[in-house]
Amino acid sequence: MTATTTAHTTTTPNGPATAEPAAGRTGARTAEAAELITGARERIDALDDRIIGLVQERMAVSAVIQKERIASGGRRVNLSREMEILATYRDALGKPGTTLAMTLLELCRGRI
Repeated sequence: MTATTTAHTTTTPNGPATAEPAAGRTGARTAEAAELITGARERIDALDDRIIGLVQERMAVSAVIQKERIASGGRRVNLSREMEILATYRDALGKPGTTLAMTLLELCRGRI
């Protein structure tokens, strides 16, 4: 039985295009695994695009909230609300969820 791999052409910043086997790009040892990994990576890329879009949307909504809060004489940040968000992410994703929530909060309201 002979395994076949598909070649993928890449362009390097400092040189001409090169062809590398699909298994080489994925770290897989078989063409079948390389194909599965390539498809899964495409799905991850699509998910990342959606996540980035959602984060940008969250940032815009947060800006509206901050503007209205400040215009009404309130503070820019509502710490009790932020604690709720941190708890939600922690409960759903564990300790790394807290880190993710902190990053989102910083993106949306800036550093405090």
